Formats: sequence, structure tokens, C-alpha cells
Amino acid sequence: MNTNEDLTFKNRLDLSELQESVEKIKLEVGKIIVGQKDMVDMLIASLLAKGHALIEGVPGVAKTVTAKLLAKSLSVGFSRIQFTPDLMPSDILGTSVFNLKDSEFEFKKGPIFSNMILIDEINRAPAKTQAALFEVMEEQQITIDGNKFKLDSPFMVLATQNPIEQEGTYRLPEAQLDRFLFKIDVDYPNLEEEIEILSREHALRDGVKTDKIESFLTAKQITEYQNLVTQVLVETHLLKYIAQLIVATRSNQFLYLGASPRASIAILKSSKAFAAMSGRDFVTPEDIKRAAVPVLHHRVIVTPEREMEGVSSKQIIKQIIETVEIPR
Repeated sequence: MNTNEDLTFKNRLDLSELQESVEKIKLEVGKIIVGQKDMVDMLIASLLAKGHALIEGVPGVAKTVTAKLLAKSLSVGFSRIQFTPDLMPSDILGTSVFNLKDSEFEFKKGPIFSNMILIDEINRAPAKTQAALFEVMEEQQITIDGNKFKLDSPFMVLATQNPIEQEGTYRLPEAQLDRFLFKIDVDYPNLEEEIEILSREHALRDGVKTDKIESFLTAKQITEYQNLVTQVLVETHLLKYIAQLIVATRSNQFLYLGASPRASIAILKSSKAFAAMSGRDFVTPEDIKRAAVPVLHHRVIVTPEREMEGVSSKQIIKQIIETVEIPR
């Protein structure tokens, strides 16, 4: 055997550029945001997997700021919509306006016609306004007055909600939650991170935080990366592993509602994204386990008895992950 032979493993796909771009996004967001690495990772994975993300956390933990910073690091269209109880579907999608000059109706596009959409406090708007997002989030198109309008790629919805204050809110129905690839729970920073936040704020003086962020990734590049992610290899035994996790949620005695096939597809897509972000062109069981909790915990419903005992869907999903045998 030739001892000088190069045994270095090489990917089928060249993911070096994708990896560099991911690190650069993290670096740009990290100029402003302290900690919250999991949230940033999941937002990037959601973008690469052509998914949408729901960010939940108490006020002041940088949910909206992080979403805005991610959008600012990309050279793509960005819209922010503040959901309120009086917001109408036409305020989001657009409406037909009568043009006196041409004597015909002309469609005026709403803020949804962009690449990245930040919806602040999504549970503040009534059901009919929330329902206006159903078609666009699933099919990347809207239908108005019998006419279909396709939206440009990439297209991603980032929505935030506050889990504490429920007065004057409208809970998202299961069908709406199912449209989100991930539900990301944002916790408080630890002591060291809190000190760092204060230090940065003190050093900033009157400066504007977002001025530090550079836009560098174009819509074309993002689309190319998304196409690369779809080519990441998943072995047959890992497809079976994903299916076993999903089926286990449907037979679990602590769950009133299990996960649907859309959930298994979501785990498949997001595990590919996590693999690509790690520079691998193949999925491992660890990628699947990493994707399982943020993909599943908003798609299942805990039985009322267990909910009263304080058992969360996250805890049950973690137990399911531990009980399902990892393929070798």
C-alpha cells in the first residue's frame, strides 16, 4: 500500500462556499446579537431548507432584531408586517384598485410580495388574517379575484409571538402551525451573556446597531445553496429512522395528536440543511435528532391529563428520540 496515498474524504458536492457563507452570516449577526446560537443556526437551516420559522419568547430577548439582522445580511427584499387585531387580509396580500385612467382594476401588491417577511406578533391578528398566509406559505403563490400571483424565490416567513401575554391574542390553529418548519423557543441569556449585552450597549453610545451589518448574499446564491441542500444524500435506513420517529408520535399514550407526513418531510429537509451547514453531503442520525424537536414540538398535542401535570411536548419528543433505536 502506498503510504503517501491521499486518504482524505471528499464530498460529492462542493459545500465549501455554502459553509463560508453560513459562517459569514453568523459573524454578521454575532456583531449585534450575544449568544442565541441555536436560534441563528435554525433560522439559517430554515432558509436553506426553503422553510418558515416561528420564533417564540418573552419580550426583549431579541427575536425581532435577530430576524431583521438575518434579513439585512442578505441582499434580498425584506418586508416587516406588524400584526394587530384590526389588520385585514388585503393589508398583507394586496388589493385590486380601480384605475380611472384605464377604466379597469389594477392589482396593488401587498408587503407579502418580498423575499423575507418578518411578521411581528403573529398571534395578534384574527383568524381570517392569519389564514391569508396559508396558501402563500405552502405554495409560494396567492390567488386574488381568480388570478394567481407567483412570488419570487427565495421566500421565507419569519414570525414572532409572545407566549406569556395572551390577552387580545388569537391562538394559531394547528393547520397554521404546521406551515412552519421550525418553532424556535428563545430563552433568557445567561449571566456572562447579559454582562456582554450591557457592555456592548454602553460602548455603542448613540450609534445605530444595524449599521454594522453588511449585506452580501444574493437571491441567486441563496437559491443555488437551496438546490445544493436538496442533493444531500440520505441513506434508506435513515429514511426509515425518520418514519419510525413520526409513527412513534402517533402511538404515544401521552400525545392526543401525533405528527403528520408533512412533519417527516420537514425533518428530512432540515436534517439535510444541518448536514450541509456542517460541510457534509450526507445526513447522519445526529442531524435527524437535532431537527426532530424544533420540527415536532409545535405539531403534536399533549393529552389534557399530562398537560395538567406540566409535561411539555418537548419532553415527550425527547423521550421518543431516546426510545427509537438509532440505525447503525
